Amino acid sequence: MYSNQFEHHIYTIHLFIRNFAKQITQRIMHKLRTIEMQRLSVDEFHEANKLPLIVVLDDVRSLHNVGSVFRSSDAFRVEAVYLCGITATPPHPEIHKTALGGEDSVAWRYFETATEAVAELQKEGVFVYSIEQVEGSTKLQNLQLDTDRRYAVVFGNEVKGVHQEVVDLADGCLEIPQFGTKHSLNVSVTAGIVIWEVAKQFLERLKL
Repeated sequence: MYSNQFEHHIYTIHLFIRNFAKQITQRIMHKLRTIEMQRLSVDEFHEANKLPLIVVLDDVRSLHNVGSVFRSSDAFRVEAVYLCGITATPPHPEIHKTALGGEDSVAWRYFETATEAVAELQKEGVFVYSIEQVEGSTKLQNLQLDTDRRYAVVFGNEVKGVHQEVVDLADGCLEIPQFGTKHSLNVSVTAGIVIWEVAKQFLERLKL
């Protein structure tokens, strides 16, 4: 009888602890409301400290990809987006569908070619990476940045990638390792991965 009572008490305590832990976890894990996210206004974004990174789009044909890159660039306070060649520019309703206003917060410029954009960036002392699969590329997990420098990353056309002349002009090439059957990622997905990797290395210094 004593054993059964003891086991019953242990089981009751176990249930209490489990339910209490569940309640605590639910409080910690509740979804944030918009007003709890400390979102910046567009004016506050323009005045805020930026990630010293310029994103260059080399003949990106999809307006949805362009909008998505603006949205990711807004999320990590990228310094600017350079739109080159056939890449569409804001304002455009199809860009806005995926940018959701990121095209208004993030600074942008247009260049006739990505080579012009890269040449100008290099004159300003910006270190330029092409994001492309090439011999001798730096794998993204091995990237080591100097947080006292400014950087640019060039993303290419959905079919042809970054133009060879842009690859030749760049200071280096970054490659995202892939282990499946395709060895190909959507431009906007690639941009999100690379921007985050750069941001990680600057977060402590910039205190974003």
